Amino acid sequence: QVQLVESGGGLVQAGGSLRLSCAASGSIFRINAMGWYRQAPGKRRDLVATITKGGSTYYADSVKGRFTISRDNANNTVYLQMNSLKLEDTAVYYCSGHRNIGTWPDYWGQGTQVTVSS
Repeated sequence: QVQLVESGGGLVQAGGSLRLSCAASGSIFRINAMGWYRQAPGKRRDLVATITKGGSTYYADSVKGRFTISRDNANNTVYLQMNSLKLEDTAVYYCSGHRNIGTWPDYWGQGTQVTVSS
């Protein structure tokens, strides 16, 4: 099994920055890509960004140019650097693990709240 543990959420003013971290453990050989999703109250869970083992990245249009996903393979950790945060970025952010690239996640973290205030 794979365990994903997020950290780094919190409260930030609009225009500010936060960095989320996700540490993977367990059967991590199963994971070929990791990513971040988010879910605002009453809305569906949407993809934010993904990164493959080889370092290829994908971003949702809404975060391009503001968010950066990266990974530390030695420590099995993925990061999401979020800059120029907007009110609409407020959501619970979930780390994801994918056995196959481009598919719905097979593993989820517990989620971390990000709240952007005016």
